[in-house]
Amino acid sequence: MFSLITICGATATGKSGVALALASRLQSAILSADSRQVYREFDIGTAKPTAVDRTSVPHHLIDICDPTETLTLAEYQQQAQKIISDVDSPLLLVGGTGLYLKSIVKGLKIPMVGPIPELRSQLADLGQSQCYAMLQQVDPLSTQKIHLNDSFRTLRALEVFYVTGRSISEQQGENPPDYPILQIGLDCDIDVLGDRIKQRTEQMLERGWLAEVEYLCKKYGCDLPLLNTLGYQEMKQYLAGDIKLEEAKELTILHTRQFAKRQRTWFRAYPEIEWFDVSAPDLLERVWQRVQEFVVNN
Repeated sequence: MFSLITICGATATGKSGVALALASRLQSAILSADSRQVYREFDIGTAKPTAVDRTSVPHHLIDICDPTETLTLAEYQQQAQKIISDVDSPLLLVGGTGLYLKSIVKGLKIPMVGPIPELRSQLADLGQSQCYAMLQQVDPLSTQKIHLNDSFRTLRALEVFYVTGRSISEQQGENPPDYPILQIGLDCDIDVLGDRIKQRTEQMLERGWLAEVEYLCKKYGCDLPLLNTLGYQEMKQYLAGDIKLEEAKELTILHTRQFAKRQRTWFRAYPEIEWFDVSAPDLLERVWQRVQEFVVNN
């Protein structure tokens, strides 16, 4: 019977390393749950598995989009579920993008409506107050969950309604999969995590991250949305001469720590996740023992 093992946690907790070791022992594949690793050429700054890693263990949903494209949550879920349906052995779902993971383990029902910039722009021009009033008319249930100042979710709800003719609240919900799932979380003391983030930032720079950012800016233009994401934005500022390299590093570390804090808060809300301390010297063996128990019983 097919079973799914998820490896989640904040950035820099070593998810990829643990997943590679487990996949090798299980002779299974890895399904990425990282919202930036889906994009080609964004490699070093997203901590994408190396070519050697991807040769030793099959990886799915990495490098599936050009940087100028946008992969929606619904599209990610659809592709991930297709891969899951095609295998009959344990599969590792690995990453730190909470919504990607939730879309699979909870079976989120997601409206198949991609972003429509023109419609959003027209709605945004009306102002949040009027948009919220419109949403109260067409989808009062959603306004019970969306704050009157939350312009992003208000616009999204209106966008779905005007495209499909049905409210977003009608189209949302959960349809959990019927296969067994083991959810493993990796974590550590916040100060230890800060040190790991600092070390990884230095390693990325040593691997040629600045050259990667410079290349991407020249190829796609500095206004590419992906170049305004964590780390890339700070390195882009340095290359533009706006800040010094040391400041770019410090800002990257600071913003990454803030991001990791949000990730930890997200994942801690799910009691089904079994947590392991990455500082433990026998981490891999402890996780492997739990995985073996799960596989044997399922």
